[in-house]
Amino acid sequence: MKTKVIFLVFSIFFTVNTAFAQKNKEAKSIISQSVAIKKYHNKSELQSMQKGELLSLYVERIESLVKTLPYIAFATKPGVTMTTLGIPNTSDNRKMLDAQFEETDKYMESNKEFQNTFLPYSDTQNLIAAILFYEEIIKSLHTYSEFR
Repeated sequence: MKTKVIFLVFSIFFTVNTAFAQKNKEAKSIISQSVAIKKYHNKSELQSMQKGELLSLYVERIESLVKTLPYIAFATKPGVTMTTLGIPNTSDNRKMLDAQFEETDKYMESNKEFQNTFLPYSDTQNLIAAILFYEEIIKSLHTYSEFR
């Protein structure tokens, strides 16, 4: 009799444990929080910076655009999840989104390596113009909803 009770308790424990283990994980955010630009600059601010600072800003703006532009049909700001958009929060969808993020990160690492090698040879005025241009594109994402 005692063996049956112990077996029953273990059976209930494993059943409850399995039920909770299969609960859906939290929905993934489509756009990472890391893409937000902390400060926008004007031309005179950029002209007073050293080239090393400009290179960092340039790469940061590229990263923001690369991690945002492919998803503007879904969202333009961080925090929007698959569930918010009506995308089923399935294991396959989470894996696919994770794979996309991993490939984007690989691309960004390769791009940073390239930029760190070649950008120091760029003309400072062209670098400033590119940063201002990228910032204007990023700012325009705030008005994207007007096109819908």
